[in-house]
Amino acid sequence: MARCPTLSSSHNWDHCGQWTAPWTFLRKMPVILWLLLPDASLPTVRGQTTVPPETVKLWADTFGGNLYNTVTRYSGSLLLQKKYKDAEPSLKIKEVDGLELVKKFSEDMETMLRRKVEAVQSLVEAAEEADLNHEFNASLVFNYYNSVLINEKDDEGNYVELGAEFLLESDAHFSNLRVNVSMSSVQLPTNVYNKDPDILNGVYMSEALNPVFVENFQRDPTLTWQYFGSSTGFFRIYPGIKWIPDENGVIAFDCRNRGWYIQAATSPKDIVILVDVSGSMKGLRMAIAKHTITTILDTLGENDFVNIIAYSDYVHYVEPCFRGILVQADRDNREHFKQLVDALMVKGVGIVSQALVEAFQILKQFQESKQGSLCNQAIMLITDGAVEDYESVFETYNWPDRKVRVFTYLIGRELTFADRLKWIACNNKGYYTQISTLADAQENVMEYLHVLSRPMVINHDHDIIWTEAYMDSQLLTTSEAQSLMLLTTVAMPVFSKKNETRSHGILLGVVGSDVTLRELMKLAPRYKLGVHGYAFLNTNNGYILSHPDLRPLYREGMKLKPKPNYNSVDLSEVEWEDKAEILRTAMINGETGSHSMDVKAPLDKGKRVLFLTNDYFFTDISDTPFSLGVVLTRGHGEYILLGNTSVEEGLHDLLHPDLTLASDWIYCITDIDPDHRKLSQLEAVVRFLTGADPDLECDEELLREVLFDAVVTAPMEAYWTALALNISEDSEPGVDVAFLGTRAGLLRRSLFVGSEKVSDRSCFYLHLSQHRMLVLAQPG
Repeated sequence: MARCPTLSSSHNWDHCGQWTAPWTFLRKMPVILWLLLPDASLPTVRGQTTVPPETVKLWADTFGGNLYNTVTRYSGSLLLQKKYKDAEPSLKIKEVDGLELVKKFSEDMETMLRRKVEAVQSLVEAAEEADLNHEFNASLVFNYYNSVLINEKDDEGNYVELGAEFLLESDAHFSNLRVNVSMSSVQLPTNVYNKDPDILNGVYMSEALNPVFVENFQRDPTLTWQYFGSSTGFFRIYPGIKWIPDENGVIAFDCRNRGWYIQAATSPKDIVILVDVSGSMKGLRMAIAKHTITTILDTLGENDFVNIIAYSDYVHYVEPCFRGILVQADRDNREHFKQLVDALMVKGVGIVSQALVEAFQILKQFQESKQGSLCNQAIMLITDGAVEDYESVFETYNWPDRKVRVFTYLIGRELTFADRLKWIACNNKGYYTQISTLADAQENVMEYLHVLSRPMVINHDHDIIWTEAYMDSQLLTTSEAQSLMLLTTVAMPVFSKKNETRSHGILLGVVGSDVTLRELMKLAPRYKLGVHGYAFLNTNNGYILSHPDLRPLYREGMKLKPKPNYNSVDLSEVEWEDKAEILRTAMINGETGSHSMDVKAPLDKGKRVLFLTNDYFFTDISDTPFSLGVVLTRGHGEYILLGNTSVEEGLHDLLHPDLTLASDWIYCITDIDPDHRKLSQLEAVVRFLTGADPDLECDEELLREVLFDAVVTAPMEAYWTALALNISEDSEPGVDVAFLGTRAGLLRRSLFVGSEKVSDRSCFYLHLSQHRMLVLAQPG
């Protein structure tokens, strides 16, 4: 800011050199006071005298008094107070029980999520029954709707093979994407042949899911995407959609790499990856080995634990800080490992035995100390050869129980050591595979998931899994969606029930359905939480699903993109006053209770800070790994004002032209039924109250509050109109617009000048806390 001259006693000065008349000076006083008040003793400038502090105080008092009188007059706050006072006999004050509130929200969320689980269970039953009745036909010829090829024509104008006409229409429920809600379509990654017999038989069998998809959606219109990801690589998605390849014409999306597929297909696991970095691994072999490790890491999730050991003539951890332990396979650790693996260099002679011993010791230690996943344990051996079978190591550390599975990956085209590596895998309940090229890694790595899933398949344990929050940006990008939303997915595995294959434990695939967290959080409406109140969700790993301070996107040019680690933000990173992690620990453990903390709440993008005392109430959501928290701020969210008015009287005042309702609040559900989507919230409320649309679902408690607020605030329209009629061109007020907002989301607004003259200046407001009102006036 430029240096400003000293005020003289005979002149009035506007900021930095602009001289003004006395009345204008008064209107600019906030700027001048901000400049002068920090230093009460101003130096004398030659020819001028300083302004005494008493004079500055007088200016401030005068300005404050005039501002208060102006805002009070034009806001109509005194009239509003009187109207609430008149209504006092019919008012009730209800104290909010935070614990009961969070339990009610949790029950509502549980009910909603249970419906999603039931939809997925019906898909599992249909898929398993269809497979039971299907006989594999190696020469099957079958045309299906390929998501990439649908509606595509050749040069002669004929539809290409697997690309028949497929009706697509824009649907607001599916982010305005062009979809077909009558049937599903099938997507395959580029590296999967779309006419492979396994693919054709699987697609043909899964056609039985089409009527179930439609029936699920009709029964629960809040459902979004439903899908079946096959173990052979195809992905059946409902509603059907056109899939767009990337700029290189490649479809990289493989459902088997998605977190929901991997978590549903296997149980949590502890993995130690052993990679050979001896001299024989140089060149392409090392590149294939690194790519194999990266592919394995991509199959791990938040519930898995991992470490990587490189060996030649000695053993060393790729991350020395993780020596002797396993770390959670979250996104941060996976990416860190990838960077370290990429920097590995080859040298020396490969001695496998000491690396195996180190891996077994880590896994044994974690198992005995009840750490890690407490479930499957495995060693991944990645090498170009083994000079012996290391039977003595397995006898000491793994036999006879064979609690640790050993998977062997032979790198390169040489088969000299294939028998030994195959023996190691087969005698330790693992799987052997050879990876000769970079392209082989994806398919061959995926085999270990099928092996780990066998006990679950044989026992037919249909575990229900819920994923952490994520944005399916890959799916959204390829289908040209314009919005990025946080999702969680519920998924279940699909098994073969055929008697002849049941003992083999064949996993057919995984079915799933997405749940938008925005829809879930609507069940914890803001109006019940008061000013500064909010609700949030986190997983049993401590990661945030939904929180007001979770900001998962950043702007790059004109586009919004997900931050790299947006779905692994810990609760302690947003509720950072919880330094002892009392709140975090209780919520991770699924406890029900409360906790209080003094917090600092930033406002206006961090320009101001409020010092508040928050009461936190929390409980788990049954049959999910999620916990729900509700925050009520003392002095703001502890009480609810309950009014009483008739529908007729309230409707009359609700139809005033100056009245609107908060557009992002849910008074009535308008986004499910296509006939309701065109309605504004106010239009939907009116149709519900008049009985014009009995099919509408509305929040009747919120509507009662809105009707009461409409009646009490109705006199404001006449008050503001009278003020506007008495304003002349020569009057001094300089007020453009006044408006008020209530806790129920009702908004009233009155212009004192033409809309073209409304300035872009700041608002002054009065908060009538005893009446839950915010009344504002905007100076000109």
